[in-house]
Amino acid sequence: MKKYQLTLLSLCVAAFAQAKVTLPSFFTDNMVIQQNSQLTLPGKAKAGKQVTVKVSWNHEKYTAKASADGHFSIEVPTPPAGGPYQIIVSDGEKLVLNNVLSGEVWICSGQSNMEMPVAGWGKVMNYEQEVADANYPSIRLLQVKKTVAFSPQDNVEMNMNGWQECSSATVSEFSSVAYFYARKLWKELNVPVGVIDCTWGGTPAESWTSHQTLKRVMGFQKKMAEMESAGFQREKLVELYHREMDEWLQQFDAKDAGFKDGVPQWISALQTGNEWKPMELPAYWETRGLNFDGTVWFQKEVEIPADWNGKEISFHLAMIDDDDVTYFNGKEIGRTSGCNTMRTYKIPAALAKAGKGVITIRAIDYGGEGGIHGEPQQMYMEANDKKISLAGNWNYHTGVSMTGAPSRPLSPEGTGWPTSCYPTVLYNAMIHPFTVFPIKGAIWYQGENNVGFDEQYRVLFQSMITDWRRAWKQDFPFYFVQLANYLKPEEVQPDSKWAALRDAQAHALHLPNTGMACAIDLGEAYDIHPKNKQEVGKRLAQAALAKTYNKGTYEVPAFLGYRISGRTLILSFDQEVVAKEGTPKGFILAGPDGKYVPAQAIIRGKEVILQSDRIEIPTAACYAWADNPVCNLYGKNGLPVPPFRTRE
Repeated sequence: MKKYQLTLLSLCVAAFAQAKVTLPSFFTDNMVIQQNSQLTLPGKAKAGKQVTVKVSWNHEKYTAKASADGHFSIEVPTPPAGGPYQIIVSDGEKLVLNNVLSGEVWICSGQSNMEMPVAGWGKVMNYEQEVADANYPSIRLLQVKKTVAFSPQDNVEMNMNGWQECSSATVSEFSSVAYFYARKLWKELNVPVGVIDCTWGGTPAESWTSHQTLKRVMGFQKKMAEMESAGFQREKLVELYHREMDEWLQQFDAKDAGFKDGVPQWISALQTGNEWKPMELPAYWETRGLNFDGTVWFQKEVEIPADWNGKEISFHLAMIDDDDVTYFNGKEIGRTSGCNTMRTYKIPAALAKAGKGVITIRAIDYGGEGGIHGEPQQMYMEANDKKISLAGNWNYHTGVSMTGAPSRPLSPEGTGWPTSCYPTVLYNAMIHPFTVFPIKGAIWYQGENNVGFDEQYRVLFQSMITDWRRAWKQDFPFYFVQLANYLKPEEVQPDSKWAALRDAQAHALHLPNTGMACAIDLGEAYDIHPKNKQEVGKRLAQAALAKTYNKGTYEVPAFLGYRISGRTLILSFDQEVVAKEGTPKGFILAGPDGKYVPAQAIIRGKEVILQSDRIEIPTAACYAWADNPVCNLYGKNGLPVPPFRTRE
């Protein structure tokens, strides 16, 4: 009898739970709704149930009937900026949303430089004071949980339990660019501002773009057709991935200098040839002057103490970006994927011999930064309650470059990185759910993971912006950050991949209602996450204030054209330009042979006159065209001149 009663009670509880109205997870207390818009409340209730929405700003009631599967959708007009308000949704049992504000809502998306929190792993400039001063209850923060999906979703989980008032307790782990952007808007507009942190580090633009759009973009048609034929089912895509990956590895390894007939050659003994060079580890190898994507073999000779003989030895190798295979004295001791995964490998006691030994690591970097990175204390070997540091000098030899290699198949396995790089999965999981939620506009900081694919990105980025606008059925403003300077400073680098990607980004300005924050003066040579996010947020906000809210001006100095006069090439701009700190820097000239050399520059109002003793007939010029250019040209309004070149 008791069992029957418990079962009946369980059924009643389940039925009661099903009857309760539910909304998407971004409808919570403390939320900001877009002022003067139509707010859609989509949800679920008991099938056939009458659902009522009552809002405190006008005390009107709005109703709809739940369909056979329990879905309903109710539209409510939103008031001008103000609040707090209350929203009550009821199907017989009330769901109450309190402390709701009406104001300006911006979605803030991209990869790690948009994700970078105020404190947390980011630690922006003066972060301790920024956290202490973050007391803005009219700024509301919403952070989307990192999630992937292979088809468009209607809901996604939130971090921080949904919308939060901006305070010292809530801002630390939130997007710094989003926060500084919202802070500037709030101070200038004096209305509530809601910012949605929808970000994932290390992701390309194609992950944030829908299938319907990507299948029209060059380079993605084959993958989109594969996804369609697999019915967007992860299991079938995983099967296809493993077949493709086996073929790719065979081709890739065959070109690696460290292999011969599929057998690794540099693992049994310390290599001493002139091709092997020293590198201090841990470090990203770009910070050590190696600007390279592909495989790099590292070696270090170690001395195994006599009292370790016959003892299990642990090797701790910090983190390796992206993948690795690690050997000791010619035997593989482990392999790991994932750029932020700590590496720990063990040698069984039976194989541990006192004396000299050789550690060999084949590190594979598929793009962006590469290397064995972390803190020196994270690199050591350990046995018998004793640690010996492995940090310091290692020898290295490049194996095979990703340049010219076939593109590596993308993995649809797992729920983290690198699956987050798979086309469409972040749009499906993290963007699409919000397309029912009115926003004022979007800000975007991304591009690092598309460096090297500038021609493709030129089309892809514009397509993504259009894609989002179509999804929201709204031609909202879209403001983006042009990539900051990064890597070794160069004076002449006409083949810079970073410069080419910046140029591809700038082409999005051909779309209406767009704006760009140039960050060519805000980067750091060997930190891909520069700390001055305050200025990035300020420039984005200046663009929005001028272009969207008609407050102030945001006139980025623009290159208009050029003419040639004798041995000089004369550049024209749309406003007067000035050199900050000394003579104008950052210009290079080319003659008929196409070889670039540094140019001397003289500013004359809206023109810059270039010449070089080494160029008789100038035919082309570039400004700030390098990974990390030395440049100092600004408008009189203090905004930097973005990189450009006179010919494509």
